[in-house]
Amino acid sequence: MTQLMRTLTVDLGDRSYPIYIGADLITDAQLYRPHIHGRQVMIVSNETVAPLYLDKVRGALDGFDVASVILPDGEQYKNLGVLDQIYSALLEHRFDRRCTLVALGGGVIGDMAGFAAASYQRGVNFIQVPTTLLSQVDSSVGGKTGVNHPLGKNMIGAFHQPQCVIADTATLATLPDRELSAGLAEVIKYGLIDDAEFFAWLEQNMAALVARDHAALSYAIERSCRDKAAVVAADERESGQRALLNLGHTFGHAIETGMGYGSWLHGEAVGAGMCMAARMSRHLGWLSVDQLARVERLIEAAKLPTQPPEQVSAERFGELMAVDKKVMDGQLRLVLMHDIGGSVISADFDPQALQKTLRGD
Repeated sequence: MTQLMRTLTVDLGDRSYPIYIGADLITDAQLYRPHIHGRQVMIVSNETVAPLYLDKVRGALDGFDVASVILPDGEQYKNLGVLDQIYSALLEHRFDRRCTLVALGGGVIGDMAGFAAASYQRGVNFIQVPTTLLSQVDSSVGGKTGVNHPLGKNMIGAFHQPQCVIADTATLATLPDRELSAGLAEVIKYGLIDDAEFFAWLEQNMAALVARDHAALSYAIERSCRDKAAVVAADERESGQRALLNLGHTFGHAIETGMGYGSWLHGEAVGAGMCMAARMSRHLGWLSVDQLARVERLIEAAKLPTQPPEQVSAERFGELMAVDKKVMDGQLRLVLMHDIGGSVISADFDPQALQKTLRGD
């Protein structure tokens, strides 16, 4: 067994599963085997990650009937048409209901492989092997799977929990700087939601994280996963508390859709979206000037945008936010902030504050 590994648990009763965090885990056969119940394994990866890690994962799965499907890389390919490539590969190899999918890649691969697993033969098992910071701290944990639609991000999907998450921190060494920063957006999110102590730690250690200090990154990943695992255990299907994890995402999804999928990375859009949520909270009188400045400084220190793109007008923002998943009974719900580490879900806000935020006032 690989040394210096930390194991967390997402507590969902008989569907609980472990999150393994550490370096060089991707080749550890003992992490995979207890979670594979049949003989057939389909590795789903993309054209960027597969050349780096596909053979290593295949080696760890020696003894199983292993096949793979390699998808194009990018948010613009997270759609039903590309998803069909996974189904075709499963059918061509005659995979049965005891097969296991292994999602090897970032958030797009995890979401698509997870949705394929949720829907192939009405549900098969899958394992998350996230290779980006964003997927290690957020999208691989919690069972949200799905694809985008031209009219809205992640509007087609299912809740489907993995058998385990294998977060190999060594894979971050090959991550481009822009992708690393995108992942830091989701790390910052946990501090803003309900962990002011972690936010303060991030203020002190952001330079080390951007410089890829291993100890700092390992701590940030573990703390983020602990925070998310606790929220998911309390509210698996986002009927209440879990919606807090959408801080910055309603604004961010509008940016991604408005700009065209892949133009802005998800984490970049969330970074700007969190700043917009903070500014709206300031307009409502919920955040102080100093608190708003702290949010913007930390997001800027993570080398993320703090402003939305000029190409998405206030009117277009409004149109896109109106079809967001957080709209219920025609009413938009937003995650806003009463404090750093004190986020709330609110549908009862002054619409003028939203309009000021969208106009950049």
